[in-house]
Amino acid sequence: MLKKCALCGKGALTGKVITRKGQYKSKGGTGSKIARWSKRKFFPNLQKMRILIKNRPEKVYICTKCIKKGDFRKA
Repeated sequence: MLKKCALCGKGALTGKVITRKGQYKSKGGTGSKIARWSKRKFFPNLQKMRILIKNRPEKVYICTKCIKKGDFRKA
């Protein structure tokens, strides 16, 4: 079972964490520079639920936005 929403297909997104150094110009410095960055992942809020898929109960991951919409039937 993938860590994706069974209804909308929402999954992890990739991004990066940026570490900055130097004082900002507005604070009297010469400007902020990017020192280094590392990759990271942004995960959606997935919950494991038993729902009916094709009239059969299955345990799947559903994002909280789809739970709020209520586009499914509980098993």
